Amino acid sequence: MQIQRIALSGGTLSTVAAAAVGASMAGCLLFGDPPASAAGPLARAARSLSLNERARLHRTSSHQLTINEQGSASGTIRGTIYIHLHVQSGHVTAEVNIYPSGGSLSGFASASYHVVGGYATFAGTMSVTRGTGNFSRAHATGLRFAGSIQRINDATTVEVSGTLYE
Repeated sequence: MQIQRIALSGGTLSTVAAAAVGASMAGCLLFGDPPASAAGPLARAARSLSLNERARLHRTSSHQLTINEQGSASGTIRGTIYIHLHVQSGHVTAEVNIYPSGGSLSGFASASYHVVGGYATFAGTMSVTRGTGNFSRAHATGLRFAGSIQRINDATTVEVSGTLYE
């Protein structure tokens, strides 16, 4: 049987039986028998998911310059979200954990921080560094991370957008 090799992101190779691949893909395939070193489990193509998330959170606790928040995330991925905001002069970092059905996602964010009257706004980037369950292969960098904090009660709104890879 003739074997075709498809190049995937990151240089991973997947072998697929020639009968299963249409002739229309011939321009991007390498033909021939795979070398002995290519034998092994088949690779899985990375799937991407366009995120457009919004969460409203309330303070659960705070200590010095850290505000712990909890709320509900809605959008592409819905679930309970926990954020630990570390606020410093003009800058905020955040540990973000979201628990959608079937798993969890964790990441870190860094943003500039500006006080405007009774609100503070922030905007920066976020990375997803870990996932479990249905999201065990999830990762992302350069996600847009923005929001606002109502200074009187620390109620927070967060928006995250970009591409998540699984």
